[in-house]
Amino acid sequence: MKIQPVMIALTLVNAAMLTYSVTRPAATVVAAPEVISPVVRAHALEIVDEQGRTRAELRVLPAQPDFKMPDGTKGYPETVLFRLLTSQNGPNVKLATTEDGAGLVLGGDSGYIQLIKRGPANPVMNLVAKDGRHRAIQP
Repeated sequence: MKIQPVMIALTLVNAAMLTYSVTRPAATVVAAPEVISPVVRAHALEIVDEQGRTRAELRVLPAQPDFKMPDGTKGYPETVLFRLLTSQNGPNVKLATTEDGAGLVLGGDSGYIQLIKRGPANPVMNLVAKDGRHRAIQP
């Protein structure tokens, strides 16, 4: 058996396949898959970066009845917490809501701003510098 006719046949088949792949109509656009469930239900949601570090989280924290608050009161209600974190795991943005109020913290290397509204008390804005200087603003 001669190799030359086989090689010519293979070359013709390859040329035909190449011609077909080049001249065929553009590939059909694949439609996005149908939404199976429009709602994601979970106890927590974390978004991680390429190194696997948590960069954002949304979670429900259980009530802590024995937790001692800075003002001396006892107990902390169930909380829904949203945090945005730096690559060094520093929470630069925290937003929380409880049954009796909410809080927002915006922070960075030089300090943070804290807005708090809980219970019947007036809202408070705390400005805290990295060196410990503190200023509370109330209406």
